[in-house]
Amino acid sequence: MNEHRRHPFRHSHQDREAATHIPDTAQTRSPAYRLAFADDDFLCRDELRPVRLQLELLKPELMMNEAGINSTIVLFGGARIPEPAKKDTARTKTLADLSAYYEEARRFARLVTEKGQANGGLENVIVTGGGPGVMEAGSRGAAEAGGKSIGLNIVLPHEQAPNEYVTPELCFNFHYFAIRKMHFLMRAKAICVFPGGFGTLDELFESLTLIQTGRMERVPFLLFGRAFWEKIVNWDALADAGTISDEDLNLFRFVETAEDALAVIDSWEGKGERRGAIPGR
Repeated sequence: MNEHRRHPFRHSHQDREAATHIPDTAQTRSPAYRLAFADDDFLCRDELRPVRLQLELLKPELMMNEAGINSTIVLFGGARIPEPAKKDTARTKTLADLSAYYEEARRFARLVTEKGQANGGLENVIVTGGGPGVMEAGSRGAAEAGGKSIGLNIVLPHEQAPNEYVTPELCFNFHYFAIRKMHFLMRAKAICVFPGGFGTLDELFESLTLIQTGRMERVPFLLFGRAFWEKIVNWDALADAGTISDEDLNLFRFVETAEDALAVIDSWEGKGERRGAIPGR
């Protein structure tokens, strides 16, 4: 209960508790008798989808506001990328090689969080999908710096449980991908994308589309691993075909290391810089 918003009416918590101590009769066992807000079956009806969408938007928003989270740095990346110490267990040689980006994500999150701690730890808080791989690396780096990280998990058939490094009171679980992606971007001051699969590509292109179309303000947008991304996406072919403009190639930069990424973020206001440029290189 929010102690700062008292009112003279009986609180819903009280009635929910009282409803567990009523006589056991045919009437009180009926689903119709359940309090609507405490009735899971009712809340899962198709007609209640708009309410569930609103709840998934409101719950993390309210809790992050209460925690004082002002801004975030987003880390997208593959759940299957192992930490270097476990790269021998990777299913492919490519995944084993990409384990280097686990360490870069970890170092980047640690450096960002250390810098944020000087401002009270409420700015540029690391946010990931909360799962394994690159997501774990981001949460881990933040924890090693003594800071918080946000985890936005989603219920999937085979994965994923939250990684052990996410700040527990900032670890959320979602049913709707769309609302989850909104929360990734609502406080974003930079977006960092590490190698990954379909989920990472989905997050990458939705975020780029929002920026390209002016639905979101332009923020530093970094792709870790130029060789990987240029193999996966023929960016120049899109521009040559005219399906995107040449200027759209300037919406993002390629970086390789945590230090590269921090330098690009710090110098992001520079105009006319060709995509892929790394300061000092």
